[in-house]
Amino acid sequence: MTDASDQRLPSAAQAGPLSYAIFSLARAHRGYAAGLLRELGLHPGQELLLMQLMDRDGQTQSELLESVGLDHSTVSKSLRRMQEAGLVVREQAPHDRRATLVRLTEKGRAMREPIERMWAVLEETTHRDLDAAQVRAFIAAAQTIERSIRASWPVVDQ
Repeated sequence: MTDASDQRLPSAAQAGPLSYAIFSLARAHRGYAAGLLRELGLHPGQELLLMQLMDRDGQTQSELLESVGLDHSTVSKSLRRMQEAGLVVREQAPHDRRATLVRLTEKGRAMREPIERMWAVLEETTHRDLDAAQVRAFIAAAQTIERSIRASWPVVDQ
């Protein structure tokens, strides 16, 4: 196992070894997850939308945007692909004709177990070489870093 000092940083990243490590980790994790999702016929991010709908079906597109933290165009494109794949249907909300409700189809609901298995494989791989204390410490550190970053965003971007 290598530590951060073993990783060769590009010269332009010398001032940010922690940030570079986070970037490298996120890229590796996302790439592995994308491969697992491909086996399910999903694109990255679609599983997040499905999981939100599995917990509360019939959300508006705006509610889904807020819950997954993705931008409008990404969610719209994902929902269009998911609708074409028969995983969701979109319909006008009866309470507000400007709002679009998103509902799971039977095929979409059937994705629960495959997504849960995929998530378990991802989790097992992710913490395979860590003990419980390291996992807890990492989660705490990641949450602290996320809060710091979010607190630094301009208000308009939040």
